[in-house]
Amino acid sequence: MAASNRLVLGPLVGAIDQGTGSTRFLVFNAKTAELLSHHQVEIKQKFPKEGWVEQDPKEILQSVYECVEKTCEKLTQLSIDITNIKAIGVSNQRETTVVWDKTTGEPLYNAIVWLDLRTQSTVERLLKKIPGRNKNFFKGRTGLPLSTYFSAVKLRWLLDNVEEIRHAVAEGRAMFGTVDSWIIWSLTGGKNGGVHCTDVTNASRTMLFNIHTLEWDVELCQFFDVPMSLLPKVRSSSEIYGLMSGALTGVPISGCLGDQSAALVGQMCFQDGQAKNTYGTGCFLLCNTGPKPVLSDHGLLTTVAYQLGRDKPACYALEGSVAIAGAVVRWLRDNLGIVKTTEEVEKLAAEAGTSYGCYFVPAFSGLYAPYWEPSARGIICGLTQFTNKNHIAFAALEAVCFQTREILDAMNQDCGIPLSQLQVDGGMTNNKILMQLQADILCIPVVKPSMPETTALGAAMAAGAAEGVGVWSLNPGDLTAVTCERFEPQINPEESEFRYARWKKAVMKSMGWEISEATPNGNGDSSIFSSLPLGFYIVSSMVMLIGAKYITGLDK
Repeated sequence: MAASNRLVLGPLVGAIDQGTGSTRFLVFNAKTAELLSHHQVEIKQKFPKEGWVEQDPKEILQSVYECVEKTCEKLTQLSIDITNIKAIGVSNQRETTVVWDKTTGEPLYNAIVWLDLRTQSTVERLLKKIPGRNKNFFKGRTGLPLSTYFSAVKLRWLLDNVEEIRHAVAEGRAMFGTVDSWIIWSLTGGKNGGVHCTDVTNASRTMLFNIHTLEWDVELCQFFDVPMSLLPKVRSSSEIYGLMSGALTGVPISGCLGDQSAALVGQMCFQDGQAKNTYGTGCFLLCNTGPKPVLSDHGLLTTVAYQLGRDKPACYALEGSVAIAGAVVRWLRDNLGIVKTTEEVEKLAAEAGTSYGCYFVPAFSGLYAPYWEPSARGIICGLTQFTNKNHIAFAALEAVCFQTREILDAMNQDCGIPLSQLQVDGGMTNNKILMQLQADILCIPVVKPSMPETTALGAAMAAGAAEGVGVWSLNPGDLTAVTCERFEPQINPEESEFRYARWKKAVMKSMGWEISEATPNGNGDSSIFSSLPLGFYIVSSMVMLIGAKYITGLDK
């Protein structure tokens, strides 16, 4: 929503939205929820080995500083007084694990990103300690299966493999946190008195947190052999944690939500049964289940949705998590080179209008919900000599929609009441081909808010509503009505079911590509990657099928 060239009166609230692909800082009018200005910086992902995904915590932090500074400059140019910013909220990529030295303020290793797969052998080792090797053994306590996805396993790997971290732990210098903790600690003073905290939504993604008591669980910490001294203090999602330093010195940081919880709040899904799907690097469908956690029988996660105040009850959600959504478009751009920008994928898909029987299962990091199958790997199947890059692009977008259909089916089975429409948000929702495909594959309308920045909006709402700030009302009657764009299904259900059945067949073929026990890689852990990279096979096949110029990006 564009800002007008006028002085904006009344309180403003800022939101740091630190995602897997980029960092943004956005400023909203607390009375109207109007987005006034923002700035975005892309974040590099590092892939030092196959299956490893890392980011530089210092680069993440620097991107936050840059976004805050640039947004404040833009506001000043619009004659908007930045002293009207009364609070800051933080939304972040969840599970991504950071360990740093509290005496120097320096990270002790790169952040291990939620998508990272290096810990599969760590998971296997931990499973041997569990009766019947049951990966759902702790689900009643945590809402989560034992998986490479969650922070405790990543932290265990760091403690096992990084000597510098072991020394820091022994000397009492180490701090652990998800990205929210790293940002809040750094922005509230860092080594000079920074606040080491997290909120209930981020804590609930670590596998060290009891979602019923809302506390770190002593027995879980013992199982993973994680010293509790490393852990941040758990706070609600809406309270004053500390005061900003830097460009907005003295402004309270008073909201913190994992990105998917923030989007649920930003979509105003405050009632039982309300759901939203966010299309980012991954795809995340959350359904509000109210003040009692509901355990899934169909491969979904139980997670804390939000706790909007220290004395307020926590609300819970069922979540379906898909590892690869927007990341598949980035992969087409960066790895295959068949597009120069992510926006071009929509154009290619529109030119094709169909995948022509081609199906793409982007299981680059195994399969998440509802399968939780780490042995799966990405495949493209149904290729013929007629297949070209347009069909591949269309199949990539379809893959996002099929994966959403799978988790929506699981959600409907767990909740008992099928969703009549799907509320959506996230960067990929700007792709109209994708949104129409999603409606066609789900056979229900897809509803997109005209202001798509719902993740940042949720963080801003939590910050503005915090006790001691009080500039944003969360009373239902005070919430601003949202205008939406609707996408209605345009194909008959029989065709949708046929395409979905073919997709399920492709998914079955993606499984069992990797074995979980393998030869040690010399770094104190085992690698599950014994085959050549996925891209090697796809590129080799596609060179023959659609011409080397499409693969190398030389079709200029």
